Amino acid sequence: MEVLKQTDFRFEGQKSVYHGKVRDVYNINDDYMVMVATDRISAFDVVLPEGIPYKGQVLNQIAEFFLDSTKDIVPNWKVAVPDPMVTVGLCCEPLKVEVIVRGYIAGSAWRDYKAGAREICGVPLPDGLRENERLPHPILTPTTKADAGHDENISRDEIIAQGIVEKDVYEQVEKYALALFERGTEIAAKRGLILVDTKYEFGLRDGKVILIDEIHTPDSSRYFYADGYEERLAKGEEQRQLSKEFVRQWLISNGFMGKPGQTVPEMTPEYCMEVSQRYIELYEHITGMTFHPGSDAEPLQERIFNNVAACLASLK
Repeated sequence: MEVLKQTDFRFEGQKSVYHGKVRDVYNINDDYMVMVATDRISAFDVVLPEGIPYKGQVLNQIAEFFLDSTKDIVPNWKVAVPDPMVTVGLCCEPLKVEVIVRGYIAGSAWRDYKAGAREICGVPLPDGLRENERLPHPILTPTTKADAGHDENISRDEIIAQGIVEKDVYEQVEKYALALFERGTEIAAKRGLILVDTKYEFGLRDGKVILIDEIHTPDSSRYFYADGYEERLAKGEEQRQLSKEFVRQWLISNGFMGKPGQTVPEMTPEYCMEVSQRYIELYEHITGMTFHPGSDAEPLQERIFNNVAACLASLK
């Protein structure tokens, strides 16, 4: 099977291309964005050396599912999905912050809390929390968006005071983010999952706040299985989860946290397939649909280019 680690397409009307950690984004005449979800995988803000089969398709199709399932809450950028690994959407001006909504204390928030922090991004946390415990209510913990290196935590007051986002715009973003998290929580619950935390990105188009990028995928979210959650919490056991956290934990157990001088452990073909299966499992679990790999009737890059080119031609 082919793995898509890099693209370098030349579409008609293309003005630029941005190669992100896992996505390649093409600007078409400042009107449309072509977002290709590659099979790259990142952790600790480092792109790992091996690609994960079908990961790009899984991310793109989960994002499609949730964008369609939340468009009554907030307008989003999606226009079409011409290929299983590609979304074509409206060109927006991205806001320079990412909004993380947390319903439970887990991952990096737990690591900070365990180290003594009782406030994250200006949001106070009560004493006595246990790892993976549900918070009294969902909280927003925004971060700055870094083109390279690590994103940094920032408070809403700092965002507004520094003029990173206008006050009225950020207040709208907060409302949208909490409503999206509530909808995502409801959908996950129907599928026997708990939406633990997730990241949202927003942009502006004609002065209007638009939801952009992916939402509720395993790259941007953490899910626990609801079955057994309370028992595991009571015993202090690790939760069964469907998210990228298991990759981070594997890296940590092998001595890698993205720090200078550390080497990424070997990602064997067997391990990459294991990760792939976890991604597919989440797709099927969260959508209730069977995963169908994209057509291999033509080479992967050729298939993507042809599908996108036809889509762009239809949008003229």
